[in-house]
Formats: sequence, C-alpha cells, structure tokens
Amino acid sequence: MDAEHIRIQHTGPAPVPDAATQYMVPMRDRVRLATDVYLTGDGSPGPVVLIRLPYDKDGPFISLPEIAAYMVGRGYHVVAQDVRGKFRSEGETLLFVHEAADGHDTIDWIAGQPWCDGTVAMWGDSYYGYTQWAAASTGHPALRAIAPRVTGTRLGSLPEPVGEDGAMEVEMSIHRMYPVTFFHDNDVHLWTPDWSHRPYIDNVERFFAQMGARSISFDLWHPDNPVFLQRFPYGHPYDARPLPVLHQMGWWDNCAPWHWQDVFALADRPGWAQGQYLFIDSIDHVNVGLSEAGGRRERTAEEFRAFLPEYLEPALEFFDVFVKGQGSAADIPRVRWNLAHTEGFRTSASWPPEGLSPLTLALSPEGRLVPGDGPGAEAVPGTVVEWTHDPDDLVPSPVTDPFAALREYPDERAWADRPDVLAFDGPEAGDDTDYAGPVRFTGEVGSTGPRMDVFVRLLDVAPDGAAHLVARGQVHLPDTAGGRRVDVDMGQIGYRLRAGHRFRVHVASSDFPEFMPQPGNGLHPWTAATSEKNHQTLRLGGADGARVHLNRLPEAPGEGGTARLGGTGE
Repeated sequence: MDAEHIRIQHTGPAPVPDAATQYMVPMRDRVRLATDVYLTGDGSPGPVVLIRLPYDKDGPFISLPEIAAYMVGRGYHVVAQDVRGKFRSEGETLLFVHEAADGHDTIDWIAGQPWCDGTVAMWGDSYYGYTQWAAASTGHPALRAIAPRVTGTRLGSLPEPVGEDGAMEVEMSIHRMYPVTFFHDNDVHLWTPDWSHRPYIDNVERFFAQMGARSISFDLWHPDNPVFLQRFPYGHPYDARPLPVLHQMGWWDNCAPWHWQDVFALADRPGWAQGQYLFIDSIDHVNVGLSEAGGRRERTAEEFRAFLPEYLEPALEFFDVFVKGQGSAADIPRVRWNLAHTEGFRTSASWPPEGLSPLTLALSPEGRLVPGDGPGAEAVPGTVVEWTHDPDDLVPSPVTDPFAALREYPDERAWADRPDVLAFDGPEAGDDTDYAGPVRFTGEVGSTGPRMDVFVRLLDVAPDGAAHLVARGQVHLPDTAGGRRVDVDMGQIGYRLRAGHRFRVHVASSDFPEFMPQPGNGLHPWTAATSEKNHQTLRLGGADGARVHLNRLPEAPGEGGTARLGGTGE
C-alpha cells in the first residue's frame, strides 16, 4: 500500500424509488431524518413495519426497496429511515447514542399518520437490529413487537469482563474500523487497512489525514467517554416495557455472542421471557446459508427476490400474530432451529432443547480427543505443551470477511500444520451424531508474557481431510502470572457430525486480523509500536487437563418437528 494514499471506495445515496414517498421527519431537536413511506393498497389505516438503518434506505447494499415491496404485499405499510447523520438525514454522524430518542420520535410520527392504525413493529439485521432495541428502551406504547436479526444490545461494545476471574473478551478489529467506514460522515467509505506495520492505529490516522477530517464516532467510542455511555439514555432495554421479540440468529454469525447474551438475559426476566421466541438457522451474518457455503459470490437481484420469503416470513408470521392479532401466540413455536447438515427446522419449548447428554472430550498429549473420564484424561499424568506466540508471524484469520464466514467457508486443514496451533483429533463417527446447546473449553494456560489471548476452534474434519468451522471462542487474560484456569464460551450449536467425519480442536493465541493480537510486551494492541515473542503453555491430561464440553441430542426416529418454512441446511 502506498505510504501516503489509501484507496477509498466512496458511496453516496441512491435515488428514492418510485414506489416510495420521502419525508423529512423532524425529531425533538428539529433535526430532520430522511424517511421513505411505502403504503399498501389505498393507504387505509394499517400496521407499520419500521426499519431504521445507516446503510442507505434506497441503495443496493441492503435492497430495502425490494424488502419493502414484499412486506407491502403481505399487508404491512413500511417506513424506512436513514438514521441521523447518514445519507440524506440531517444531524451529526454519531453511532449508537441518538437511536433511542430518534426511534421514539419516529414511532411517534408514524402513529400520528392517517395510514397507521396505531401499531408499529420493527425489523432488521445488525445495526438496524440494534436500532430496534434502542427504540424498545423508550417504552413507546405504539411499538408492539420487534424482530432483531443477527444483532444484540451490546453490538459494537468494546471488550468487557467474562466470568469472575478477570478474563476479558478479545477485541475485534472491526471495533476501530466500523466508525471510520460507516460513521465517518453521511456517506460510506470502504477501505482496507495495512496490517503489515505497527502501530495499527496509524491506519486510522492516515485515513483522517486523507479525508481532511476526523470522525466524532471514532474519537468518542471508548468506555471512559461519557457520550459512549449514553447508548440507552432512557434506560437499558431489559428494564423497559416488555415486548414480544423474535430473535433471528445464525450458527455462523460472528455477532452471535452478543445476540445470545440478550437471549439468556431476557430468559431471567419474566416479563420479557413470556414473549421471547427464537429462530436459529445455519447462516452467517450476511445471510449466506450452509447449503451455499463456499460459493463466494453475492446473490443476483433475481436470486435475492427468490430468497425474500425465506428471509422475511419468520418475522412477518410473528407480526401477523403479535401486531395484526391474527391467530394466537401458540401458533408460533418458542424455538425453531435448523440442525446443520439437515433440512427444515426442529422445534422445542426452550433453548437448549431438553434431553441433552453432556459429553466431555479431553485433549490428550498424543494429539487426540478422548472421553473426559477415560484413560486420556485423569488417568494420564499431566503434561504441559508449549508453543511460541510470535507477533510478527501471527496465526492468520481463516476468513477475509468475518461477516461472510459461510460465503468463504475456508478449509482450515493447513492450520493444523502450524507450530503455533495445537491440534487434537477425535475418532471418526460411525453414524450421524447430533449435537446441540452450549460448547465450552476449560483448561490451564500460561505465558511468559504479561498478557495472553486464547483462541479455541471446533472443526468438522471430512473423510478427505477438509476441516470446517463448527464453533469457536476466545478470551483475553490480562494477567498470566502463575498460570491461569480458563473457561472459554464457544457459543451454541445445532450440528450433525456425519458418519465418517470427526471433530478437531485447535488452540492458539492469535487470529489476525479478525481479532487484535497481543504484541507480547503488555502494550495495547492498537498502539504498540514494538513487540516481543512469548512462550505459551497448555496443560494436558490429569485432573486439570484441557477439555471441550459438548452436548449430544438424544437419538430419535425421523428429523424431529419441522416448521412451515424450508431450511438453509444441506
């Protein structure tokens, strides 16, 4: 990359489609937000679906005009709005902090229109899933249901503690890049950082120099700034008036940890738990399904239109019940989920489903995965294995775009040959074996450095040797003195390990550039200009040996209950 010039792809607003009427809707501070209205039939009063997003309400990136047309055909008026400071909307470009008040004021405006019957639902992915939670935090009485997809109330949050032992989340590189691509100003500026030189933060400073301006979103996006803490000025959504909520999630979504945090937090709040529903599919963040894995290309316009029923019907069926009042809540299964590598959806009353059998696999010194209570675990004396964490030769991230994990769906077999990746193989499955629920990694690690990251990946190894991701987790240890016990949350799965396949576990201390790497000297990953090699350790065997904890589904005839919609599994 040229030391003085960054190649920046600039995208401005697309034309307002003929099917929409744009209004400049005033907020309480008189800032006006560009808002498209799509009406059904003669525009008589009816329910409204509101979509608030920062990605251009009219552009091809989200294809909202096609989405709106489908929803209108299902009997819903649609309102699509550029959030404050984005594309045609006025105001400062500051992510997160205005979404609650602006969501409230937009719902207030909609409820007062002659074509609204007083009921509003919200729908959308990622950031426009977050805007739903922000609006819900205000308790506006016209908001009757939300359907957040691949998102979470903590979307974009900086790392927080996990557990009670001081361990932290590992920072994603997107944390510093998102504000200077999507929230630098009204438009979008896509560019690729140069990760070959430290300090990495210099990439952002070069971007500012080339643009001739700084980004307020970047400069204020840190937990010590009071503006950062005002994401929910009305109070946290969990404490707001409960709403029916349909969580739409993906097994391969890189933002899934935030989404699962909401699911489990709301399950402990009776008001919210009563109206909480899950729809979990074998998709990644950009809605690529497992059956399409490895295709690498985006859908054509025709393919996207064909995909719309699969994409939208779960939410629209939900809104039919909770907004239109058609049918009853009993018509919607509490949990619909796809078992990866099978078709259709299973249903259950809760998550995880009932009847699971815990399975513990110990990582043996011979590089095998063995039953946790067998001769490869407590019966074998503890052994410590070591690898080198080299900040100048980091374990490369398997995907180039973490949001499109299934579009790329890389074969990770080569990572097992790296000296800084510990690999452990289980036996081949004699029959198809199904797993569901949480996956965890526990063990004792150490480092000669002052800080350490631990990355664990669970892979499916096919008979031809191809290895593909099933689940993953990572944790940052801010203090490694004397060795540390770790308990790594690897997320939730619904997965069929097919006959002839086997599990593999990778343990490493970097995954770059998807996650920011430790420089080895205790300095901050973004600002460190120097680095040091560290020697990392993992204890195998014995009572403290490393283990992976899964849950097997009970054997049952057939494929279990299926919902009305087809799945994206193979």
